[in-house]
Amino acid sequence: MRTTSSREVYRNPWTRVREDVVVRDDGSTGVYGVVEKPDFALVIAAEDDGFWLVEQHRHPVGRRCWEFPQGTWSHGASGTPEDLARAELAEETGLRAADLRHLGHLDVTPGLSTQEFDVWLATGLTPGPTAREATEADMVHAFVPEAELVARIRSGGFTDAPSLAGYALLQLDRGR
Repeated sequence: MRTTSSREVYRNPWTRVREDVVVRDDGSTGVYGVVEKPDFALVIAAEDDGFWLVEQHRHPVGRRCWEFPQGTWSHGASGTPEDLARAELAEETGLRAADLRHLGHLDVTPGLSTQEFDVWLATGLTPGPTAREATEADMVHAFVPEAELVARIRSGGFTDAPSLAGYALLQLDRGR
């Protein structure tokens, strides 16, 4: 497949949408909508047979959602993927990690978006102050034992796809 033209159809500070005209391998043409979003870090903060999770209102689905801490750089900020993971963990939970280990790099929705993310395992945690952004003012964080997390997954109470993918990478890392 090759792109013959592309145009921006929407932009805000967090998202850009473009429309590509493509020619497929069989010669047929089509239009492909692509959502461009910055890559992010997802941090599995683990200690004492459980994890630190965050909960916040997610406007697109109209409800509060539990997930692992995750996010991208604020406008104008930058650094390495590890720097981003450390910054997001501290910002959302106040926790600082003595050890941060990379578990993998994943695509969010490759049929729709350019966005990708890195999954990190944070251990050796020490508490500190949060530094949440205005959009995270309603955020709370809580320690959840792993057995409770698994129960939430099974009951449909933990549905964030990147968090579930990160948890799967953790299970693979553990040899399960």
